[in-house]
Amino acid sequence: MLFKGEILFLWYRGTTELGASTVLEAAGMAEGDGMLQAAEEAQAGDDPPKGDFAVQKKSPKLCGSNYPLSIAFIVVNEFCERFSYYGMRAVLTLYFLSFFHWDENLSTAVYHAFSALCYFTPVIGAIMADSWLGKYKTIIYLSIVYVVGHLIKSVGAIPSLGNQTVHVILSMVGLFLIALGTGGIKPCVSAFGGDQFEEEHTSERSKFFSIFYLSINAGSLISTFVTPVLRGDVKCFGEDCYALAFGVPAALMVLALVVFIAGSGLYRKTPPQGNVLLEVCKCICFAIKNRLKNRSRQIPKRDHWLDWASEKYSKQLIGEVKMVTRVLFLFIPLPMFWALFDQQGSRWTLQATKMNADFETDMPRLVPEESLIRVLNLAKNPVQVIIQDRDLFQQPVEAFQKPAEYSKLILNGEQQSLRFTLQHQGLSLAFNYTVKEKSVYSLIVFEAEGSLSSRLITDLEAKPENGLAAVRFINGLSQDVNLTIDSKWFIAVQKNYSASEYSLLERDRYNNGKCITETGEFTLELGLLDFGASYTIVITNVSGGAVKIWKSEDIKANNVHMAWQLPQYLLISAGEVMFSITGLAFSYSQSPASMKSVLQAGWLLTVAVGNTLVLIVAQAAPMAQWAEFVLFTVLLFAVCAIFSIMGYFYVSVDPEDLEEKEEKRETSSRGNMISLVTQKTKL
Repeated sequence: MLFKGEILFLWYRGTTELGASTVLEAAGMAEGDGMLQAAEEAQAGDDPPKGDFAVQKKSPKLCGSNYPLSIAFIVVNEFCERFSYYGMRAVLTLYFLSFFHWDENLSTAVYHAFSALCYFTPVIGAIMADSWLGKYKTIIYLSIVYVVGHLIKSVGAIPSLGNQTVHVILSMVGLFLIALGTGGIKPCVSAFGGDQFEEEHTSERSKFFSIFYLSINAGSLISTFVTPVLRGDVKCFGEDCYALAFGVPAALMVLALVVFIAGSGLYRKTPPQGNVLLEVCKCICFAIKNRLKNRSRQIPKRDHWLDWASEKYSKQLIGEVKMVTRVLFLFIPLPMFWALFDQQGSRWTLQATKMNADFETDMPRLVPEESLIRVLNLAKNPVQVIIQDRDLFQQPVEAFQKPAEYSKLILNGEQQSLRFTLQHQGLSLAFNYTVKEKSVYSLIVFEAEGSLSSRLITDLEAKPENGLAAVRFINGLSQDVNLTIDSKWFIAVQKNYSASEYSLLERDRYNNGKCITETGEFTLELGLLDFGASYTIVITNVSGGAVKIWKSEDIKANNVHMAWQLPQYLLISAGEVMFSITGLAFSYSQSPASMKSVLQAGWLLTVAVGNTLVLIVAQAAPMAQWAEFVLFTVLLFAVCAIFSIMGYFYVSVDPEDLEEKEEKRETSSRGNMISLVTQKTKL
């Protein structure tokens, strides 16, 4: 069946990438300037860039407009890729939970480890594109890795292929390759789309990014509706079809790759021009290393710790790195927001599986020397039940009467032998049973060989976990029965009111079961087994080709409707829109043009760190789900307070003004650079 939580958790996820469009657009414009510069150098007599980089190529236009035809291939590619990624991720937590039978904490941890990896790998993709292959080849090669990962993941979801270990290994390898592919192409595709426009068409480029991110949100939204349907409503190999739910996204990624390659002859391809992020990291590392080597008191101090990189790096680069580090410092508290936001695909999805969810047990909390008991009268006439020295059941229990609430039974120790008396049509029958503390019981009263008899059976003490339904059977026939439910659950129940163990089933209507007896095979219709409920089903008779049953709901079904999740999704989505767009716009205004890509990498890393925080909490400090929600709420409030203080003391600046100040400071501090440890560097 389809859980609504599966199609809610990525409602507005694409807005993170939408906020990044401003950064990428600027990066594309800067790279366009580089293309013009390269063309001018070529005209001046320099050798043109080597490799498959058609720098000056003009693509045919769309319908006579200024939009290059090549962007149509890029937009379709992005739609298919986002459909592929979000469609697969929509059912990933449930796959861990129901296919691997992992617990909730492990499922959550692996989900967030995968999500974190997807936001660490963009750094790898950016380095590959800017320093080695260029954007086009990087997208091609990593898309192939992406496709292979999807195919391995889909094969790993085929139940008949190997054992549990094989499934886990294939799935983890597939997820690693998917993370490398989706993260690696993330910083390349939109910037590559910006490269397709000539510099005089800036307004068209801006509109392209709007269309580009519309395709992202369309792909993610449609896929989060489609893949859960494929998982729950389509059955394959006798169970939920995860192989199909992962196979369709794999097919969409193949289509994305084919479409992108099909437009190859139309693309403008810029050569790699060096990775700014790598240079920034080298500059910072050199400054720290140089400062540690020159700790002597005789060496004059410098105004800023990054000034210790001036022996190797230009004052312009150092000044720009200073501007970037001011903004990156403000990024430190931000991962906590992503720690909450990305739980939509893990904890919130798990919450949805328990809804309509009443998180109470529907049972009183038992303390030592207490138990619960009720009576199920399966005889033909009313029965009065009397328990030794207790005054519990005031009225006779009617035949097949809907069970009343459990009654509390006080014992005189950890366990006690009690005498039960049944009064029926003027006759009294006595039975002795041993009752243990903190246990839940049903006393079954039935007719056997013309007389009353009874049996004390143990009931569930709490709701079934994960929104499953629990069901057990009592065989009221004079012959053994074998029951088959949903073509896979086989239950054998002995005759004469023997009771089976509980079986846990997903919420569904089960009307196609089979009951096999000595006299033949009969249809078994159980009806709806609801979220979190517990049922006792008594087989009373066989007639007319079907089994007659009496169903009792022992523990009530969950009753909080899944629609109550909508406010939390809407609120966090609204928060994400303001958070992402405002944060990126602020950082964009506070950094020099050459450092926009560095800040984008820093922004993506905050998402990765946030997912890592969830992973740590899920594994290092497992707790009740409600307690974990409270913990993250308190942490986010604390982070908000810290960030408010940081923001209060932050002084907004114009990057151009800072550059001028850095130049003046550099001139005044040149005389202080004496008595340094010799460095083998190029000055």
